[in-house]
Amino acid sequence: MKNRYRWLVVGLLFLATGINYMDRSALGILAHTLDLEFKWSEESYGNIVLAFTLAYGIGYIVAGRIVDWIGTKAGYAIFVFLWTLAAISHSVAGSVIGFFFARLCLGFAESGNFPAAIRAISEWFEPEERALATGIFNSGSNLAALAAPGFIAFILYRYHSWRYAFWGVGALGFVWLLLWLAFPYQRLLRLGGGGTSRSVAIVEASTSARWSDLLKLRVMWAFILVKAMTDPVWWLYLFWLPKFLQQRFQLSVAEIGVPLAVIYCVSSLGALVGGWSAGYLIRRGWDVLSARKAILAVCAACALLLMLATRLQTLTEIVALFSVLTAAHQAWAANLFAANADCFPAATLSSSVGIAGAAGAFGGVVFQKFTGWMLQASHGDYTVVFLVAGMAYAVALLVFHILTVKKAVEYPA
Repeated sequence: MKNRYRWLVVGLLFLATGINYMDRSALGILAHTLDLEFKWSEESYGNIVLAFTLAYGIGYIVAGRIVDWIGTKAGYAIFVFLWTLAAISHSVAGSVIGFFFARLCLGFAESGNFPAAIRAISEWFEPEERALATGIFNSGSNLAALAAPGFIAFILYRYHSWRYAFWGVGALGFVWLLLWLAFPYQRLLRLGGGGTSRSVAIVEASTSARWSDLLKLRVMWAFILVKAMTDPVWWLYLFWLPKFLQQRFQLSVAEIGVPLAVIYCVSSLGALVGGWSAGYLIRRGWDVLSARKAILAVCAACALLLMLATRLQTLTEIVALFSVLTAAHQAWAANLFAANADCFPAATLSSSVGIAGAAGAFGGVVFQKFTGWMLQASHGDYTVVFLVAGMAYAVALLVFHILTVKKAVEYPA
């Protein structure tokens, strides 16, 4: 039963993550269009992006606790419903303040996606398959990058208004809700699902769901610090990369679709290869944390290439570079999420994901503010921004290695 339905669960998580990222990425795709209408400065756009990440961080903490409290299916449904309404609310915004508050609501509601999804993976998959399953559903974020530009360009062409674009991407959440509510999640899980059916030796784990207990753990701080340093780089790719390409090569909303599609299509392969590679090492006898760290090291090495971005001259070169960079991040994220599931029991998993995710979002707040300020001061020069972002992964890996206990995770038969 588990083998029959667990990949269907991953498919639903994939779609939810894709819709989640379509809703949040719509602003970046429409940024140039909105710039022309509202005359935003780089700093104003940075503040709007900051609103999302600030609320996302606060919501992450609350969302993780709620999902642990009411369960995966109900928790996921509630947050998808809320972020769908928030996404549609952008259509009535008419100023920087209006978009600021719409992004606040969207950020808070969308924070429920990963705590719920990672908990679902832990319920349906054994540890050696979690990174692959996580990589598959997390590549839904790339689906957004592939589909959103063309979808939004079509709506702009058909209805001649960016407001309908926010209605279009937002309404997809209601379609997913119907599928999720119809899926007999709990009944099928009882019949045969369950990565939690086999115990896992937890690294410095606690069976309590209290935040104060989790914050006493070195391993919790490992995830907090690593997420705070590396999540902001994904925000950079999501919110600033379309803007960077449009300004550098004078691309329209329709023209930006092909470069972004190539970049995020390749990044999906990174998620799958990164997830599969960790599972391969585990099956070859590596302990879980060593396998995760090996893949993270490869990703950190690739991330250093970001420092070359402003030196490249052609669109083809830049697309190739960012394809590698986003693939490396997706492989990094798949293994980091899987490591979180390895290190915490089900009772505290969503809470631990929420706390770490909040740290990532708060790091994103700081970095988005820094990015907006730096671009304003340097007249659009991304050199320093890319330098800091490229080095983040290597520093984060060092921190993760120091703070995690070197212990094999056992899998009883």
